[in-house]
Amino acid sequence: MRLHVGCAMWTHASWQGRFVPASSRERLRSYATWCNAVEGNTTFYATPSRETVRTWAEQTDPGFRFVVKLPKAITHERRLGDVEEDLRAFLTAIEQLGPRVHALWVQLPRSFAPGDAGVLAGFLRRLPRTYRTAVEVRHPAFFEDARAARLLERVLAGPGAEWVPFDTVTLFQSPPSSDAERDAWLKKPRVPRRTAALTDRPIVRYLGRDSTERTVEGWQEWVGAVAGWLREGRSPTVFVHTPDNADAPALARRFHDEVRARVPELEPLPEPAPVEPLSLF
Repeated sequence: MRLHVGCAMWTHASWQGRFVPASSRERLRSYATWCNAVEGNTTFYATPSRETVRTWAEQTDPGFRFVVKLPKAITHERRLGDVEEDLRAFLTAIEQLGPRVHALWVQLPRSFAPGDAGVLAGFLRRLPRTYRTAVEVRHPAFFEDARAARLLERVLAGPGAEWVPFDTVTLFQSPPSSDAERDAWLKKPRVPRRTAALTDRPIVRYLGRDSTERTVEGWQEWVGAVAGWLREGRSPTVFVHTPDNADAPALARRFHDEVRARVPELEPLPEPAPVEPLSLF
């Protein structure tokens, strides 16, 4: 029984000397002692080289999970159509990760509506079955219209794909109180919380506040849901975000600890590797 937890990235300016070392070559290795999963956001902006991906594999053990986001050229610019060449290049690059690829993450733009479900179905059928697939939608109709939600669930059921919720409810509960929260208010989707799992490997993205207290208060429903999934034999992955992400690795571990308090048989996370503090000289 394992719960995988992680963050939106494996390096952040405020983490250096706290969670990861100053050397960029060792940051993923160090991050992987804090968390056992990471969102592969970097691949959204460009397909990495095979050599780069090989270094990611070298810094993580086979049980570490990458949920790798498909490039925006595929999901946002071409909207899943005429993408064979880009998709082939992407899959060729990430194969270096081997079993570390937990899922291909198809994050769709807000304009991708229920009327586009047929396009999504066709695209998912073309993906290799060697990889699991996770889809994130942002169009309000998928959350507000029960028929649209059922349509998406049917499309995902065919290839056994998961519906990834991005829970921003805590963020939008009250007005922002920092620059980071104000920026998140402008950029993040405002959709209802969705806690249903479609597969045996649900994936959750949770966004809290800069305040640790409010972040922890806001994830309590997820602690219960994840504990329930574990008891059902599912293997969930939870990514913890805050607007500034300053303490995200520690928060991800705290989430794991809270779930383990309810499910004592859950395997604990290893102790993080020590990191040399930043020097002024």
